[in-house]
Amino acid sequence: MKKEIEIFLNSTHDAVIAINNNEIITIFNKAAEKLTEIRARDAINKRVVDVIKTTRLPIVLETGESELNQIQMLLDTEIITNRKPVYNDDGKIIGAIAVFRDISEVKELVEKITDLRSIKNTLKAIIESTQDAISVVDEKGYGMMINPAYTRLTGFTMDDVIGSYCTKDVASGESVHLKVLESKKPVSGARLRVGPQKKEVLVEAAPIIVNGELRGSVAVIHDLTEINRLLNELDEAKSIIRNLEAKYCFDDIIGEDFKFKKIIKKAKAAASTPATVILRGESGVGKELFAHAIHNESKRKNNQFVRVNCAALSESLLESELFGYVSGAFTGANKDGKIGLFEKADRGTIFLDEIGEMKISTQVKLLRVLQEREIVRVGGTKSISVDVRIISATNKNLEEEIKKGNFRKDLYYRLNVVPIDIIPIREHIEDVDLIVHKLIIKYNQEYGRSVQSISKNAIDEIKKYNWPGNVREIENYIGRTIINMDFNDEIIEHKHLPLINVSNINIIDTSGIELDTLELKCINLKEASQEFERKYILNVLKKNGNNRILTAKELQISERSLYYKISKYEIEKQHATNCANSK
Repeated sequence: MKKEIEIFLNSTHDAVIAINNNEIITIFNKAAEKLTEIRARDAINKRVVDVIKTTRLPIVLETGESELNQIQMLLDTEIITNRKPVYNDDGKIIGAIAVFRDISEVKELVEKITDLRSIKNTLKAIIESTQDAISVVDEKGYGMMINPAYTRLTGFTMDDVIGSYCTKDVASGESVHLKVLESKKPVSGARLRVGPQKKEVLVEAAPIIVNGELRGSVAVIHDLTEINRLLNELDEAKSIIRNLEAKYCFDDIIGEDFKFKKIIKKAKAAASTPATVILRGESGVGKELFAHAIHNESKRKNNQFVRVNCAALSESLLESELFGYVSGAFTGANKDGKIGLFEKADRGTIFLDEIGEMKISTQVKLLRVLQEREIVRVGGTKSISVDVRIISATNKNLEEEIKKGNFRKDLYYRLNVVPIDIIPIREHIEDVDLIVHKLIIKYNQEYGRSVQSISKNAIDEIKKYNWPGNVREIENYIGRTIINMDFNDEIIEHKHLPLINVSNINIIDTSGIELDTLELKCINLKEASQEFERKYILNVLKKNGNNRILTAKELQISERSLYYKISKYEIEKQHATNCANSK
């Protein structure tokens, strides 16, 4: 056994000298011979101070205190040494041991480490400064490194990616990292879509080989969104009525609040049935998001999803768009007639947004669709069968509208099969954290920024406001916040938040309209706001000689919105009356 220990000690690179409690040398290995230039046979069984004059082992033996990482001269060599007392099983000191080596070797190792750190920092600076997005994964496909350009392109931050599987950022297509790791060969010219916004990108990737072993994959990602974007302008009706595949699912609906999760659960249950659904809630709570998700969760998900804003079209235009028309149905009609949106949505879903704004005459025809599952085109007599699921939405109190005679009771009962009331954000304000994080990802991608997160002070400040515009208002607020941040800022701080001044309602030039002209006697705030808006639009129209294009530009709204408001407030009649009186 003693022979084996001696072999081990002589094989080690570090010099080892040990003494017993009488200060007699018991161990003196070959490395110690080399550094001290003393043979072991001339040192063993002799007092250590007689062999090495500068030794401190007797002091360690006497005090029982270790001396670690000590630097001293040994002959012409500078060494670094560790000295420790040796104890038996009873805790009694029975000797001391010194382990030391030439410090020049340690310095050389430190220099190598310093050089490696310098190279690493230089490489990191190069990767972070490049304008192309870079992603690095390990040999198992888990994220190791990204640069700010990657965050600007995909919206994902380091916290989202590092340690996550390489498919996390892929919206559609196959991960190039997986291809590289499987084949151990480079991949070039791969097209796929990444991030929540599904940006189209071109990717080049290559394996990382170290000493002949695969250690990971590195990818360079180029944005193709701007190159491939196509803008198709439609007519006024098509810009209002969007005929599209549903693009959201329940994974896009953010919320951990108990009440909000119950609403999501109810919506998912409704999606699995063919039942008619009505979504109720304030403006901006996400009714359209729920409509998309219900369609995508249903058996109709592979068929058409058609959205109609019932408030944005006049009664005659809405009717012809919903039900279509036959040849010659009215002046200006297409000679071949036109298929309606209910027919286009056959075997799919039609989403009737702002159903509470639909006129009574159109409500009658909608009731026929719900009862008989058939439509009759405007100007026609032939019934056409349709298989359409109807999802409607409103921010109005339909029960009150029924009392006022603005909404049919029988249609209400047909639509109200599965009512889903979506609570405003102030009733699940703790979900603001999740919503803001998702918006940071979205706006990083849209604006080419690399914001990582938001501070607790900032999020606490956001939670103080009740957000009457709900998620839509928060979305605009966070977008404005990120736009106003310096390009290199990575954390949204309290100082970055735009001022929320709910008392400052004087945000437009009233052009001479005085508050006393609103005749605010015994009306609520909503009615007062509408009356103010009506009079303001009338005033600007008059100033512009009834030129609606100029008026829309001055009001900073679309012409479509202006036409809707003119119809809503019956401004044409008022304008005609004013003109007649002026004559």
